[in-house]
Amino acid sequence: MDSGNSSVDDLGEMTVIGAGIVGLASALYLQRAGFKVSLFDKEAIAAGASQGNAGHFATEQVFPLANPSLLHQLPWMLIDPLGPFRIRPRYFYRALPWFMRFLFNMLPERRTHNSLAIKALNEQSIHEMKEILAFCDSEELLHLNGSLLVFEGNSLEEVEREWRMYQEAGVNVELLTGKQVRELEPSLSDKITHSLFFTQVGHTPDPYQICVAIADKFKALGGIFKVAQVDTIIAEGECVSVLIDGDMKVSSNKLLLTAGAWSKPLAKQLGHHVPLEAERGYHLMMPQKAKLSRPVASYNRKLIITPMAKGTRLAGTVEFGGLDAPMSPGRADCLLPHAKALLPNVFEHANVEDGTRWMGFRPSLPDSLPVIGKTMVDNIYVSFGHQHLGLTWSAISAKLITETILNEKTTLDMAPYSIGRFS
Repeated sequence: MDSGNSSVDDLGEMTVIGAGIVGLASALYLQRAGFKVSLFDKEAIAAGASQGNAGHFATEQVFPLANPSLLHQLPWMLIDPLGPFRIRPRYFYRALPWFMRFLFNMLPERRTHNSLAIKALNEQSIHEMKEILAFCDSEELLHLNGSLLVFEGNSLEEVEREWRMYQEAGVNVELLTGKQVRELEPSLSDKITHSLFFTQVGHTPDPYQICVAIADKFKALGGIFKVAQVDTIIAEGECVSVLIDGDMKVSSNKLLLTAGAWSKPLAKQLGHHVPLEAERGYHLMMPQKAKLSRPVASYNRKLIITPMAKGTRLAGTVEFGGLDAPMSPGRADCLLPHAKALLPNVFEHANVEDGTRWMGFRPSLPDSLPVIGKTMVDNIYVSFGHQHLGLTWSAISAKLITETILNEKTTLDMAPYSIGRFS
């Protein structure tokens, strides 16, 4: 991130819509580049998925979610209310167009294309997060201890197949025996027989504090944050205006849409029909300290356990049900029995009532790639659709969109992330 020599308003005024981690990082980069940035959100700083995520900088996740292995699981997605991947039956037909595109992205050539674009973002993501946290004097919020994917009783052949798959994709990974796993993390269950150790992965003990640190630096540089609902975007020649809270008009030279799962109707106003769905992600935040030094994901149980400053976060279930349906508490509660099995000495006497249930919305596109870049409307840009990797990709996305807006050569080829790919 260039420190810049411009005065804060040399490049004109910029409106950013959405104060999740992607919007916050982008607002800071743009303010630092020389724009006078106004950031709007209908709630507070990081009120959604950015504060409730698993805190995992998941650079090992190079494979798109559209995996042919999911096909045989589809009936169970509709039947099992507590399964790790669920579609609410009443929402199935609304989500069907999204899933048709999802199926298309299971084709081998599409999976290869999408995986390479995911990997390109992943390779830059931790470096850029280190840069932004250093600028915010908050380096302690990023821990680079790697992460574990543990197996319980799977055949060595199956474990080695997973290991080779990651190796062939260029991921730094080591295959560990159960004994070696417990040498790294002694509190883990004796039933764990193998693990993949992703050595170049990070986590944060508090994803919300990362958002606060970035917001504080943004405001210290002169950036403005306001809680306001943006209802309408109006392109007026060289000017861009928004209507906030129904009738108040705010104008600027440029606009960036980073509203996460709520971006779809605003993008539609710009002429873009984006197949964005909200994945409803759950966590159960427990007060017990996990005695772990890194995140632990379970291959068999489909959850991730992350040690955090205020306890232990259990996360991992996915539900398709839209933005309006209420939380399903059982989808958070079902995580605790799995945590008890993996960390019996930590959670043996724990109850769900000890913890805090949470649900947030991940903005997901059927090819597992975000949209970052220009729209068909001059001076209006987008950066949303980061699915499970919003925290991971936030800083590199901020760098890329800033380079795009400044008309500079971008760090990555932006074609895979173009909003025009859905035209």
